[in-house]
Amino acid sequence: MSSAIQARFRIERRDFSLAVDLTLPGRGITALFGHSGSGKTTCLRAMAGLERAADGYFAIGDEVWQDEAAGCFVPTHQRALGVVFQEASLFPHLSVRGNMEFGQKRASTAGLRFALPEIAEMLGIDHLLARNPAQLSGGERQRVAIARALLAGPQILLMDEPLAALDLKRKLEILPYLERLHRELAIPIIYVSHAPDEVARLADHLVLLDDGKVVASGRLNEVLSRIDLPSAFADDAGVVIEASVAAHEADDLTRLEFPGGTIFVSRHDEPVGTFLRCRIHARDVSLALVPQVHTSILNCVGAVVVDLAPTATPGHVLVKLDVAGEPLLARITRRSAERLGIRPGLALRAQIKAVALLA
Repeated sequence: MSSAIQARFRIERRDFSLAVDLTLPGRGITALFGHSGSGKTTCLRAMAGLERAADGYFAIGDEVWQDEAAGCFVPTHQRALGVVFQEASLFPHLSVRGNMEFGQKRASTAGLRFALPEIAEMLGIDHLLARNPAQLSGGERQRVAIARALLAGPQILLMDEPLAALDLKRKLEILPYLERLHRELAIPIIYVSHAPDEVARLADHLVLLDDGKVVASGRLNEVLSRIDLPSAFADDAGVVIEASVAAHEADDLTRLEFPGGTIFVSRHDEPVGTFLRCRIHARDVSLALVPQVHTSILNCVGAVVVDLAPTATPGHVLVKLDVAGEPLLARITRRSAERLGIRPGLALRAQIKAVALLA
């Protein structure tokens, strides 16, 4: 479904308070991001109805699940939603198929209906249907948990740090399946995480929480490129760009094109024309007033300075750049900024030392 999500909650505890008022897209992945204790999980639990906000409102399009002012509160088991937590919590006495069929039994008539073989294939667990949970790896168990949630026919999927309990190998195993859900499913996903790499790879919309309050909410790059929030991302400050595969070069490099120009990455065997999501950290961007000839850096694009701000790192500044309409960040020393005369409106060259492919 494509209708917007409205979420307004106020929860008061002795040592913590949550006060959020959000309008979120009804399609794609919205990431709730912030440090531990920022209110991410509390917000998600309120959306699920697992925690009732005394002052709360939650609706997907025209369907209202909570409106305390009107005395409306739909309990969790009556909401057409799926929830996936850090731990898969599969039923140990049921097979993989049995766990998935349990999800089907509670399918809502209001939500989207999925066929078990379709979801099993989409999540790469079709060969595991006869196994018991004890025979599965952590990544496999989590994929089964996601499948069970989807087979309940949800209008929205809520995911609370689903990769946090997995080691790096298992995380890398499951991320491509999450990307496939992103591409192929129409339902919105609310994804709680404190890992910048997961957010950069998966999210379309980003909500930044701190101390129970919304610090920023908007399209992914819109929030990532804000230089008034450097402490939120610390050394991970940077942007995400969508680039298309233009060619595969003979020297094992792949040439990518985006509105701001051309960049080269290690060979990535995707067909020409495929769009790839790339991440560029501010720490990997240097600035020059004129094109550099004697340099090992291949990726150099024209840019205009938008603004600059101090960072949490002493002696450094964060520079926001416009590259043909695409935002880019550079972290340089204050001394370099003064020596180059960095100021809004200045045209220069941005040298990109590293580009990380996210998919």
